[in-house]
Amino acid sequence: MPSTKPATDLTARASTLSRLRQLSHVLDNAIPIPGVGRIGLDPILGVLPGGGDLLTGAISVYVVFEAARLGVPAATLGRMGFNILLDVLSGTVPLLGDLVDVAWKANARNVTLLEQHIANPRESGRADKIFAVVLIVALVALIVAVASLSVFVVRGLLSLISQV
Repeated sequence: MPSTKPATDLTARASTLSRLRQLSHVLDNAIPIPGVGRIGLDPILGVLPGGGDLLTGAISVYVVFEAARLGVPAATLGRMGFNILLDVLSGTVPLLGDLVDVAWKANARNVTLLEQHIANPRESGRADKIFAVVLIVALVALIVAVASLSVFVVRGLLSLISQV
């Protein structure tokens, strides 16, 4: 009896890629702005101190997690991580970070990198998997730290304002 595993793998890959495309679209390109282009929820949620960064950062890390699960090599995962790093660190600067979110579109870039890997797959080895774990843990730690810093700064500002 012939195995259906390759067909199932292709179906699962296509389903995962479709889900990640939808997430990327919602975060980076869902809302048309006449004369500007398209923006997503990422820059809008980024205005919320702490919570917006935490939510959009978690979704961005989820994209990297799924890419690692699909066997994306360390070099590509590193590029994906850099996209998120730039997005998260720029988000710490009020307003400027939101403008960077509008232009950079880290999630769309990462889905494009994943699509390129799927079109020309390369076997991932043990080192790629170890790198993926380290990268994901580091990104989660960074996002939690940035969100915590945002909340700390906003609390401090509100405390100063309430004393005046």
